[in-house]
Amino acid sequence: MIRAVFDGVVLAESDDVRVVEGMSYFPRDSVKDGALNESATTSRCFWKGKATYWDVAGESVIGKDAAFGYEHPWPLARRLVNDRVAFWRGVEIQRD
Repeated sequence: MIRAVFDGVVLAESDDVRVVEGMSYFPRDSVKDGALNESATTSRCFWKGKATYWDVAGESVIGKDAAFGYEHPWPLARRLVNDRVAFWRGVEIQRD
C-alpha cells in the first residue's frame, strides 16, 4: 500500500499509484473525503494541460497547493493522469 501523508494525516492510500515525472499520482477515489480544499491556483504543462490545485490540512498545518491534478488532460497524458491527484510540497509518500 502506498500512502500520501501530510503532518500526521493520511490524505490518500492505494496500490494503484502511477509515477509520472517523479510525481506519485493517486486515483481520485483513493483520496480521503475532506482531504482536499479547492485553491484558485492553476498552471499549465506543455504535454499534460491545465492543472488545478488543492490545499491539504494536516494536524496543525495547512499545505498550500500541496495537491494537484488535471481535470481534462491533453491526449498524450490522458491515460497516465486522468482522474488522479498528485501530492508534493511537504506531503510524504510512504510505501509499505
